[in-house]
This record gives sequence, C-alpha cells and structure tokens, in this order.
Amino acid sequence: MSETTQQIIERVGLIPVLRAKSVPQGRAVVDAMIAGGVTVVEVTMTVPNAVDLIKELKKQFGDELLLGSGTVITADQAQATIDAGAEFVVSPSLHPEVIRVTKANNKISCPGSLTPTEAITAWSAGADYVKIFPCSAVGGASYLKSLLAPFPHLKLIPTGGVTLQTAESFIKAGARALGVGSDLVNLAAVEAGHPETITETARAYLKVLAEARKS
Repeated sequence: MSETTQQIIERVGLIPVLRAKSVPQGRAVVDAMIAGGVTVVEVTMTVPNAVDLIKELKKQFGDELLLGSGTVITADQAQATIDAGAEFVVSPSLHPEVIRVTKANNKISCPGSLTPTEAITAWSAGADYVKIFPCSAVGGASYLKSLLAPFPHLKLIPTGGVTLQTAESFIKAGARALGVGSDLVNLAAVEAGHPETITETARAYLKVLAEARKS
C-alpha cells in the first residue's frame, strides 16, 4: 500500500520551501535535495511561473517527489497549483476559501497561523496541519511547546528560523515536520555550481531528525 501525503510529510519531516528564480534552477535544487534523501518540496507562488515549475517538476520526478504549493492566498491559486500537481497547499496566513478548495480536491491543507486563536480557527476550518509562522520571531521551540499545551491534538509545522541547529529542539517540542528555507534550499550553491552542498545539508537534516525522534 502506498504512503499517504501525510505519512510522507511526517516520515521525511521536512518541507523545503523553494523560491527559485527559474525553472532550471528549481529543477537543479530539487535534484540535489532528492540525492540527499529529501523527497518533499513546496514551490511558492512568489516564484516566476510557479505553476509551470510545479508542472515541470511533476513531469520530471513523478511519484518520486511529493510536491506542494506555498504562499497560496486565493482559491484560484490553490486550484491552479493542485491542477498542476500539488498534493499539499501551504499559506503564510489563514484563508478559509483556500482550505475549502484544497479539501474539496482531497489534498492536504496547511494554512499559516501564529496565535492560539488563529491556530485553533485554522484547525476547525479543516486544516490538516497548521504552519506556525514566523515561529522563531516569537520564541521558536518554546513557543511551539506552549501552543501544544492547551491543544495537544494540533499538528504543527514551524516555519521561519528553522536551521540545522534548531531542528532538534522543534521536533522535541512536538513539531510534526519542519518548514525550511535557505538553510537547505541554497540557491547560491546551485548558482556557484555546487549542488552537492544542498545534498549534504539534506542528509544532515535527516540525521538530526532521526536522532531527535529516537530520543
């Protein structure tokens, strides 16, 4: 039986946020991450021709890569990215219509929230995960832990300020997965002709996560 989207997200434990400047650059980054064992990526709508990039990645990697869309703030964006191949939809903020469209397509919804009120509102609106953003700006792992105290059933994905150094503390605080940016999705490394930097960082993240989960 094949894994569900949620099972893959939680097994890999990372949602790398791809803000590539072009389709070829996006492909190169994803190649390097897959080589390091990270098979999930979120393509943000801030990328030029984001929908085309999702289509290209879907065509190239197929079932080898779990694709999501990010910075999705309208129902139309959600539908367009799902049609292109996104299996999960992430927002920086809470948009009930985005959750509705995502769930109507049987995809995984991950709206953004920060406060307890926003987090529980997102969950009640049908979110599968709640992205806590910007998490490090309000206390990082300790904030996440505080949020889970009254709401232990919430599935939280901290984003913003997640690094190799902080990853373990977030997992131990109860994060289901981590949203990671430039610390892993290193566009400069690809531009400099060193994609192996991304591959090595991907492996390092997976190692940290595996150890954090064991303990």
